[in-house]
Amino acid sequence: MALEKATGFPGMNPMNPVEALRKGPQGSSGVDALKNGIDFKRALEQAGLQTPGAKPQAGVGGLQGLEQLKFSNHAVERMRSRGISFQPEEMKNIENAVAKAAAKGSKDTLVLSGDNALIVSVKNNTVVTVMDRAAMKDNVFTNIDSTVVI
Repeated sequence: MALEKATGFPGMNPMNPVEALRKGPQGSSGVDALKNGIDFKRALEQAGLQTPGAKPQAGVGGLQGLEQLKFSNHAVERMRSRGISFQPEEMKNIENAVAKAAAKGSKDTLVLSGDNALIVSVKNNTVVTVMDRAAMKDNVFTNIDSTVVI
């Protein structure tokens, strides 16, 4: 697979390429892979997965008719710099949280998942930014109309 040659990752789950960061290349941790220069955004772009502007897949996470949650360039950079990754089950929970917010008519929502917070544009089905507990401290979240705690 071209992605494996480019990144050293044995493959990516198309439902959640973030999972590859958790595993990392050849048994190393994903955080170590990022510190060693693996460019997450480049890997996603080469795979054609979850990059801004990439066509999302329908029916992800058991939510038929919904598009796969995308990550903005800013969100990908924040995940990389803060060492944040999401396992497949957590991604399903986040996607379900966004679907709930959409069902209630939300446009921009704060999703709290464990020690992480995601600001999501529900209208665009895109994660705008991601932060960990340390980055959340003393922050004021503005321009959101809902919060989903998972």
